[in-house]
Amino acid sequence: MIANPVIVAAVLLLVQPGALAFQVISRTSLTHQQITKSAILQTTAEVCKARAEQQGQNFVMPDPLTAESLAAACSSPQSANNFRSVINDVANRNAWVDGRHVFDEEYHFDDESFLRGRDVITSGVDVVKANIEQQNFETARERLGETMHTLQDFYSHSNWIELGNRSPYTTLIRPNLPINNIADRNTATCRSCVGDNCDNNILDNIITEKKLTSGYFSLTSRSKPDGKCSHGGAADLTSRTEPTGGINKDGFGSEHGSLHLQAANAAISATSELLEDIRASAGDNDFLRLMGISQTFNVLCVVIDTSESMADDIAEVRRITSFIIDSKKGTADEPSDYILVPFNDPEFGPLTRTTDAEEFKRLINAISPAGGGTDNAEMSLSGLWLALAGAPPRSEIFLFTDAEPKDAELKSTVLALIESTKSTVNFLLTNARSTRRRLSNPLNQIYQDLADASGGQAIEVTKDTLSQATSIIEDTSSSALVTLFFAVRSPPKAENFSVLVDSSVTNLTIYITGISPTFTITSPSGLSQSSTEATGTLGTIQTVGNFHTMRPNNKNPTGLWQISVNSTQPYSVKVIGQSTIDFSFDVVEVFLVPHRGYTVLASRPQTTAGGNVSVVLSVTGGDSVKLTEAAAVETMSTETIVGSLEELGNGEYLVTFGTAPRGSFGIRVTGQSNSTGSSQISFQRYSSTQIRTSNVSVTAMANGTWAPGMTFSLPFTVETSQSGGSFSITVRNNRLYDMTFPSSLVIGNGGRANGTVTLTAPSDTPSGTDVTLTIVATDPGASDFNYAVLRLSVVAGVGPAMSLSLSLWFIMIVSFLNQILHL
Repeated sequence: MIANPVIVAAVLLLVQPGALAFQVISRTSLTHQQITKSAILQTTAEVCKARAEQQGQNFVMPDPLTAESLAAACSSPQSANNFRSVINDVANRNAWVDGRHVFDEEYHFDDESFLRGRDVITSGVDVVKANIEQQNFETARERLGETMHTLQDFYSHSNWIELGNRSPYTTLIRPNLPINNIADRNTATCRSCVGDNCDNNILDNIITEKKLTSGYFSLTSRSKPDGKCSHGGAADLTSRTEPTGGINKDGFGSEHGSLHLQAANAAISATSELLEDIRASAGDNDFLRLMGISQTFNVLCVVIDTSESMADDIAEVRRITSFIIDSKKGTADEPSDYILVPFNDPEFGPLTRTTDAEEFKRLINAISPAGGGTDNAEMSLSGLWLALAGAPPRSEIFLFTDAEPKDAELKSTVLALIESTKSTVNFLLTNARSTRRRLSNPLNQIYQDLADASGGQAIEVTKDTLSQATSIIEDTSSSALVTLFFAVRSPPKAENFSVLVDSSVTNLTIYITGISPTFTITSPSGLSQSSTEATGTLGTIQTVGNFHTMRPNNKNPTGLWQISVNSTQPYSVKVIGQSTIDFSFDVVEVFLVPHRGYTVLASRPQTTAGGNVSVVLSVTGGDSVKLTEAAAVETMSTETIVGSLEELGNGEYLVTFGTAPRGSFGIRVTGQSNSTGSSQISFQRYSSTQIRTSNVSVTAMANGTWAPGMTFSLPFTVETSQSGGSFSITVRNNRLYDMTFPSSLVIGNGGRANGTVTLTAPSDTPSGTDVTLTIVATDPGASDFNYAVLRLSVVAGVGPAMSLSLSLWFIMIVSFLNQILHL
């Protein structure tokens, strides 16, 4: 239904002046995401061309220019999926600014805030460069997207285009250059529009004297300085005050929409200029790594128990990692990064990340098993926490241990990082029981829960059979790995699963994890093989501990496969392969005020009265790949909810689920593609990461900068839609900096409460250090929790941090208003 206008007006009275921007969701006008993607593709193409010429190679500029075609032209076709993911990450962080800085005019160059807007850009560039220097590419991408948003808004919100300019205003990325000829507060800049025609509403003397101005904007008040231009649009109340109308060029339908294309093109050029400036600082190799293009982009991440009982396991890790490094060297599957995190009791870490394979070998060879305490429990989750915080998103992580976790209280924090990074965790556990009852070791339940949430495996084997299970590391260290199916049954039940394998898939592999399940696998041609047949008509079934693997002999596995499983113990089924066709997803919050858009959430989606859950899907595999359906599939059952699919262009889709499954759920997509030839194929893909909704929400936003030796204050808000009480608060940062925060917050029924985290960076902190901060709020019954995950930067010489109290308050108001408008 339509929101009550009296309620909307009442809520609007609580908020303060804000800003609009190039649109976020539009099928007709150029959006922030499209502007960002175009600039990244153009600049990256120039870098690849220059590198090819330096190496004496021929570079052919692809047409059309896409992530897939450019990755191939850059001699790195295996990077296509990662390249597209990085572009989407940067573009979505750009769109995030509209939802999280809607009331900060300097982020949008509104209200003639040119000097402060330029400060946002130049400080953002400093942070990006410092993070690249420290190889913190994930944090650099976030800040890069934010900085691009402000830069792009200048060309839509100011009169730069109306002054006859079509090229970028380079001064905006040069802090040493003055911004001249700004119209002062007492200088009138606009006349009222005539009817709906605002083409000539900027005063002639402003144009003649080349005075720089921008529109004022407010959701709540008609007031603005006398004679000033307004931003315009239905949400801008100042546009109803003389002089009426507006000057924004956000879309073709805006008051100055006839100049939208010129503004967007100038924004693309300016964004490219910004990227070139960053390239000059970082160098071509690191710039390509920032963009996700390298010869390979797989990561080998090992988290390992170094206690005395792990001597044999460590020897096996040395063997398998050396084999992978040596066998994949120079191939498309060669890892680009190697990460090692040791742990025992009471120590864990440090995390070591290197691009040098031989150095990684030396690190593992240097591990000397010792200690571990007397209680057969180790700091395994602390080691995993460091790995998740320090590894790139969507990593495959392998944890080796023979002990239960001593730090089980970290489970919710680890789950928060699994869900927010969408990384997959595989546990290789050498504490398997050898009893006749063949029961899973109950000490491993927490590992099983984390594996299920990430779409990974909890493999229980004996120490002398570990070498038979480490083949999973080789399998999942391949490029272009896709998930064709994933399901968990706990409690167990007999079930038949159908898996669609399309003709683009190679190296099909079926995993069934569970204690003594009976299963039968049937190929599309009707051939079957049961779990009792180690070698049969389909291939070889390898069983080690609770881990069963089938790699079909059939070189053409296309068609519908059937997997029938019966078990008295919980089990999981996962089917993987290699293909260029895949998808990634982000949980988003759709907003309608001040315009329709979305922000990516680093938290669980909140359960609201409307029950909606929205995700943005990004599909890889070429322009011919089209989705036909997206569904939320409960991990533990057959409950499936089909969402409404809205195509956004450039391989992106907004999916809205009217409700969410009751438990954890993954995303399943189906679609069509002509990418393998003239014949159309149908495909199906599953997400590995599983998500949940929550009745709790945690809101936090980092603003300003944080310098070495300084204390950074970060306000946050916890809200519940259910019963109140005392909510426990857990905050952790992966640099282990000193912190203070409230251990609990008392919240009324359906209410909220505020807290503050303070962190102190040591004075010798290197500039560009990134800090992953996780805030977890758990309800009084410990049955529900939610979180906020933030990447902070410590950068020398940028400036003091700014207060966030008003920004957080405004975010809550706009969130409430958007919920009303959704009803």
